[in-house]
Amino acid sequence: MTDIDERLEKTSEHERKRSERIAARSAASGHSRQADADSSTVQGVHPDAVAAVMRADHGDPFSVLGPHQIGPGLWEVRVILPEAKSATLLTAGQRIPFERRHQDGFYVARVESEGRPLYELAVEGWDGTERTRHDPYSFGSSLHQQDIDNLREIGSDVTYRVLGAQSMVLDGIDGFRFAVWAPNARRVSIVGDFNEWDGRRHPMRLWQTGGIWELFVPGLRAGVHYKFEIRGPDGALLPLKADPVAFAAQKPPETASVLQGTNEPVWNDAKWMATRGEKDPRHTAISIYEVHLGSWARVAEEGNRYLTYKELGERLIPYVKEMGFTHIEMLPITEYPFDGSWGYQPVSLFAPTSRFGTPDDFAAFVDTAHEAGIGVMLDWVPGHFPLDAHGLGQFDGTHLYEHADPRQGFHQDWGTYIYNFGRTEVSSFLAANARFWLEHYHLDGLRVDAVASMLYLDYSRRQGEWIPNQYGGNENLDAINFLRKTNEATYSHAPGTMTIAEESTSWPGVSHPTYTGGLGFGFKWNMGWMHDTLEFMSKQTIHRRYHHHDLTFGLLYAFSENFILPLSHDEVVHGKGSLLDKMPGDRWQKFANLRAYFGYMWGHPGKKLLFMGGEFGQQKEWNHNQSLDWHLLDDPLHRGVKDLVRDLNRLYTATPALHARDCEAAGFQWLVSDDQDNSVIAWARKGTNPGEVAVVVSNFTPIPRDGYRIGVPEAGFYREAINSDSERYGGSNVGNMGGVQAEPLESHGQPYSLVLAAPPLGTMIFVREG
Repeated sequence: MTDIDERLEKTSEHERKRSERIAARSAASGHSRQADADSSTVQGVHPDAVAAVMRADHGDPFSVLGPHQIGPGLWEVRVILPEAKSATLLTAGQRIPFERRHQDGFYVARVESEGRPLYELAVEGWDGTERTRHDPYSFGSSLHQQDIDNLREIGSDVTYRVLGAQSMVLDGIDGFRFAVWAPNARRVSIVGDFNEWDGRRHPMRLWQTGGIWELFVPGLRAGVHYKFEIRGPDGALLPLKADPVAFAAQKPPETASVLQGTNEPVWNDAKWMATRGEKDPRHTAISIYEVHLGSWARVAEEGNRYLTYKELGERLIPYVKEMGFTHIEMLPITEYPFDGSWGYQPVSLFAPTSRFGTPDDFAAFVDTAHEAGIGVMLDWVPGHFPLDAHGLGQFDGTHLYEHADPRQGFHQDWGTYIYNFGRTEVSSFLAANARFWLEHYHLDGLRVDAVASMLYLDYSRRQGEWIPNQYGGNENLDAINFLRKTNEATYSHAPGTMTIAEESTSWPGVSHPTYTGGLGFGFKWNMGWMHDTLEFMSKQTIHRRYHHHDLTFGLLYAFSENFILPLSHDEVVHGKGSLLDKMPGDRWQKFANLRAYFGYMWGHPGKKLLFMGGEFGQQKEWNHNQSLDWHLLDDPLHRGVKDLVRDLNRLYTATPALHARDCEAAGFQWLVSDDQDNSVIAWARKGTNPGEVAVVVSNFTPIPRDGYRIGVPEAGFYREAINSDSERYGGSNVGNMGGVQAEPLESHGQPYSLVLAAPPLGTMIFVREG
């Protein structure tokens, strides 16, 4: 049995009790005639309607429940109180006993009132205690037709302003308004630990025009667990569903949604938010530390538990700051049921995972990062979702969020559903979710997962397993429209943020503006660069001369997109080994290769991304169930890799020539591209101001190259700012005594040249000083 099968079969305690109640309800239907006879005395209500309400099978509960005028100045108040021994209506100083009109707890009281009566309920439980409460069915709707209409607007924030459980005051009473999109449902109820998970007690009203079910429940407080009980169009009860717009969720393996108070975090990052949009990110230094929060570090002495958001703020953020990274990118933390999915199979897209704390704790983590000058990005998953019974699949008894045809709606590789981007409400839901993380939680960017799987109808499918678009092509036109509109919305409403596409094909214009026909992303992962260069680095050094093109090919297209160079989690899982493990040679050579590769990467055009552990040469393949091997930093070679990455980040950030034109061909110039026999490569990086020049030289063989001449474009002193072979990084200390003066001797088509000592398996970065 697979993990997914186990999750699908797992039933919580309250769901088992619910099944028992449903069975009992069915058994009770044998004496429904008597029940109908009892209910026939309810004026103006057909006995079948009362019976349907008591079976939790009535699509319009407000037509039966609450206050109803039955004559001039005479009102009848009807309530469902299965838990009550007796009940009393409290109104205008009167105590009017309710009459039980159905043995399962349907009560009626009559009251004289000139207008709609204001009242409370005094409910006596079977334990003899009496509690006073307001009646949910005494309140009118707090929704507006404009809100319903705007739920179909892709890019609007109405989804998370209106749907879900919203804390509010209605008619002077505190409570929560619940709203959920389920247009094909026959009935929807709110169930939770406040009503014993009984679907009869809080059925919702339906807005026919938008398929939105709504109910205000007075008196509820933050922390309450809840779900939706839905009867599908065929009358069958579905598995209890988590709220698609829940702002908090139970800690897995529990699956309920959780009420989240006012849902307004406290922020101290006003300066960060006001200034983050002042610069074009294409021209700034961006070095991203990719993190899986559950395995960066753990507390071994306390059962190998996770760090909390608070502890991560105290430990992770100072570490990232000290290492010189500019951003943290979290693997998905939108609530997900299965640890082994690393977050890539989310269920509650609006809820930060409760594994590490509360939503407020998460907001405080982001706030702490901003106070330290660190941006925070989220790995966001809008392309697919899991089959878990409490999730979005078959949400209202129909294929609501997913395509009905598995050729469009089921992802064969991952065993997940695919969103139906052609349904406006679905695309609006997802686009609003993107805005939510950037605006509500002040995140600074979204890395969008698996974009290629969204763009192509035939992604990972054989002939006959996919449906062409209306023009006969394999492009997913609905997904393209969704991505463009989402990018437009995020950039217009959350200035200073960025969206990043994980897109592994040659789709044109991924990071080009939508008004030029592009998809509108800010950046794209350069998967080709990653694949080619890792392939080169894995070769024995004696064979590298035959694969020199793997180092140079990426420059043919390096400026066709705004690229990020990714060494991500995907390269250190599923038997691929760690980055260090990919390097050939003996132990010293493995470390030297890794250091030379990092130097090459940080000198190469493109923003940087490195998965946690790579920065100190983690030896083992990443395991999401345990901490990184921090004890390795007791070894000088591992510590040397860490110090090199720190120094590379600091140099990259401080040197405009290395970052200001990451995305422009004018910022790059080949110096040595064809010395495959020696596996030496060199280029110049140029800033926006005259004279801003950095020179990168890599020697990918273990043979030192003394007296190696390369041409340079400018006169001056070239300071050796980085040498990956320095002894302080664990190298052999072959270098250039701090720098080299350019000679007025032409070489490699340049007017000046440097004569260098190129270290074995080493990369040097020189910065010109005027």
